[in-house]
Amino acid sequence: MPREPYYVQSLERGLAVIRAFDAQHSELTLSDVARVCGLTRAAARRFLLTLTDLGYVRTDGRLFSLAPRVLELGYSYLSSISLPEVAEPHLERLVAEVRESSSMSVLDGDDIVYVARVPTSRIMRVAINVGTRFPAYATSMGRVILAGLPSTELEAYLGRARLEPLTDRTICTPDALRAELAQVRRQGHAIVDQELEEGLRAIAAPIRDRSGAVTGAVNVSIHAARATVDDIRERILPPLLAATAAIEADLKIASRRSRG
Repeated sequence: MPREPYYVQSLERGLAVIRAFDAQHSELTLSDVARVCGLTRAAARRFLLTLTDLGYVRTDGRLFSLAPRVLELGYSYLSSISLPEVAEPHLERLVAEVRESSSMSVLDGDDIVYVARVPTSRIMRVAINVGTRFPAYATSMGRVILAGLPSTELEAYLGRARLEPLTDRTICTPDALRAELAQVRRQGHAIVDQELEEGLRAIAAPIRDRSGAVTGAVNVSIHAARATVDDIRERILPPLLAATAAIEADLKIASRRSRG
């Protein structure tokens, strides 16, 4: 697609090099980075060496990996919002009550990004940490956030998102997802039953700001062997809604303090 006149392609490519590293690919060769980012070896080398000079990447001469300084890039965002800090004690109380893991996320592009998490045990093949991303359409938190979007933004999302079947249960057509989101909007919560990963069920409720706009979501995730969907709705939903209401109340207090 055509770029705006202000667009700096070298910045885009530099950020792509940083994003090439993840939990499964913590160390990459020059050729790996070039292949993942669609760059020539010469271009990849220039970006990697520049990032090394800046302290964001380290190398032993053959393998490259991210350096701790890269955390600064995300810290500026996390430190500028009060949401994770306000939410964490409420997530801890929720986890202590229901004895299941709980997380908070926000929407970033077409994905949800975890901004807070209190685990009990690992129940997914992929380890979840702050910064983990998942496609919004297949997650309980993503669905409550999508359900809160203005209609024009939701239709734009449905028109561009790649709705792929992550399991044989995943809702992956725009019409089916639109209907599901309408149901989520009516009931005020979302339950996803093994659509993101086999054996994983999750329930989520939205976090709203002072104007009533959905700004994030909190979930509780449960292994399917430990609870049916009805069990989750009966046992987990009431404390989840209590936790989100408490978070919203604290956010209003924090907002008044910041304005004062």
